[in-house]
Amino acid sequence: MVVGVLRVVLALPGNNSLKGKRKVVRSALDRVRARFNVAAAEVEYLDDWRRASLAFAVVSNDHSHANSMLDTIAGFVSTSVDAVVTDRALEIIPLGTMGGSGEDWGQS
Repeated sequence: MVVGVLRVVLALPGNNSLKGKRKVVRSALDRVRARFNVAAAEVEYLDDWRRASLAFAVVSNDHSHANSMLDTIAGFVSTSVDAVVTDRALEIIPLGTMGGSGEDWGQS
């Protein structure tokens, strides 16, 4: 099993309030959740109306599937929100298996 995590930092040009930021962030998170069925949250810069940091997480049994899904989400965010992607980071974390292999969860 693997857990994939994607963090996308957005610049919000033309935005001048936290209310405007919330509108952009909520729209982006809702659209990604609905389309990809992933966990999504705003994780940094909560009081900065000029930028936002969004995180997305997936769980899969295949490293390449998790990577592909997060790459697709990154592309979707960059083309579908009223913001500019200024940074992105992707990490795939392998976790141990349950059952017959003798490995414990959390060990790899």
